[in-house]
Amino acid sequence: MDTLLKLEEIGQFLLAILLFTQLDYVWWVFPACLLLPDISMLGYAINPRVGAVTYNIFHHKLTALLVLGLGFMFHIPVLSLAGIILFGHAAMDRIFGYGLKYSDDFKNTHLGRTGKVK
Repeated sequence: MDTLLKLEEIGQFLLAILLFTQLDYVWWVFPACLLLPDISMLGYAINPRVGAVTYNIFHHKLTALLVLGLGFMFHIPVLSLAGIILFGHAAMDRIFGYGLKYSDDFKNTHLGRTGKVK
């Protein structure tokens, strides 16, 4: 099942790349922006609960689709780009096993614990 889920996320990441090619940006903008959603981890500087909320907002695919949809609907390319980046980043994170966070610990995700198990 793990392989099947990773393949699904790879497909979604490839979809993000395909959607990006439909925008009028040079190719390097996609990789340059791909890690920007990780800025949301700054919430962990306050506490784990705030960190989990900010992280999950920026890494939830529904958020990405809403931003992309608004950008498409109102013809705002930078908003479409933001939605595609959020979507692609979330898929990329899940490929590597990083899921949405629980509020007790950064390593506790909906996909299980990340990092080395003690």
